[in-house]
Amino acid sequence: MSALAEALIDLDAIASNVRTIASVTGTGLMAVVKADGFGHGAAQVARAALRAGASWLGVTSTAEALTLREEGVTAPTLSWLHGPDDDFGILIKSGVDVGVSTTTHLHAVADAARLLGVPAMVQLKADTGLSRNGAAGDDWPELVGWARKYEREGGIRVRGVWSHLADADLPGAPALTRQVATFEEALRTARSAGLAPDLVHLANSAAALSAPRTRFDLCRIGIALYGVDPFGVSGPGEFGLHPAMTLRTSVVNVKRVPAGTGVSYGPEHVTGAPTTLALLPLGYADGLPRAAGGRASVWLAGRRCPIVGRIAMDQCVVDAGDLPVTIGDPVVVFGPAEGDQHPPTVVEWARWADTNPHEILTGIGARVAREHLHGRARNS
Repeated sequence: MSALAEALIDLDAIASNVRTIASVTGTGLMAVVKADGFGHGAAQVARAALRAGASWLGVTSTAEALTLREEGVTAPTLSWLHGPDDDFGILIKSGVDVGVSTTTHLHAVADAARLLGVPAMVQLKADTGLSRNGAAGDDWPELVGWARKYEREGGIRVRGVWSHLADADLPGAPALTRQVATFEEALRTARSAGLAPDLVHLANSAAALSAPRTRFDLCRIGIALYGVDPFGVSGPGEFGLHPAMTLRTSVVNVKRVPAGTGVSYGPEHVTGAPTTLALLPLGYADGLPRAAGGRASVWLAGRRCPIVGRIAMDQCVVDAGDLPVTIGDPVVVFGPAEGDQHPPTVVEWARWADTNPHEILTGIGARVAREHLHGRARNS
């Protein structure tokens, strides 16, 4: 490896996950590639997902949408988080649908479309209980009314109505039923006002896999696209998803130390017996959460070895015990099981850091090289 660490991205796993999820949902799929494809590479993931049958892409920002277009990805794309002063004209010219949650944003989009002389494609978002973006209460009928006015004038086309679920990863949660009912009422309001959206979507990864009532025309798949079970299962789960990222590095220093040796800052860890310490060139600047120090492990020399002491900005220390470890030995920080290798999973890392797998994946820093491979090539 030329880099100190690398993330290997299995694009065949991405494609397999798309096909697996589609076989469950029976709907169209929107591959969510925001945050540089959850750290996997937005354009590469987008192409793999589209080849496997996804019909839409989802991003958060204008910059993310334009990056896809600059990479030659022309598939239907929804961008949903904007300031009212964003350049909506460039999104319209690029053929990107704009997610709209307020009348302030809708007016700005309509103004941009008027200046261009080109209708804007918008997707109206209803807040059904997440209390983030989206219009709720009296704001929804007002947003719908203005949208219908602009549509009659030819300034916009309402292509979609959508919302986002709060706790679909908790099967049987009463809030899910309430949100679906609220969404259906919002949809009736939109249609009663004369809107006829082509796309209605509510389900995220968890709902797409487990809650048929949420599926509608399209399901937005985020974490499941990358092979992570949205219900927190750390090993192979019932849905047959394949983790797409393997994070690996190599040992850069080895020390045999006696009992009573302090390790890293503090020290928060002192060796209880003579042992071998292996230094890894990965730290919290590269995405290893500082909070996981003393709990996390890696795959080294054919077994799991614990990270001991505080994780530093650029490095961390592994206790290899009496294993015959040498400089240059390969280390898998997390990734799928392969044969007799059973490295930690990204779900386990999330538990060690008291967070979710999304934060672990998106936190892998720019110093970690990305290599996009197909299938077994990741082990070469």
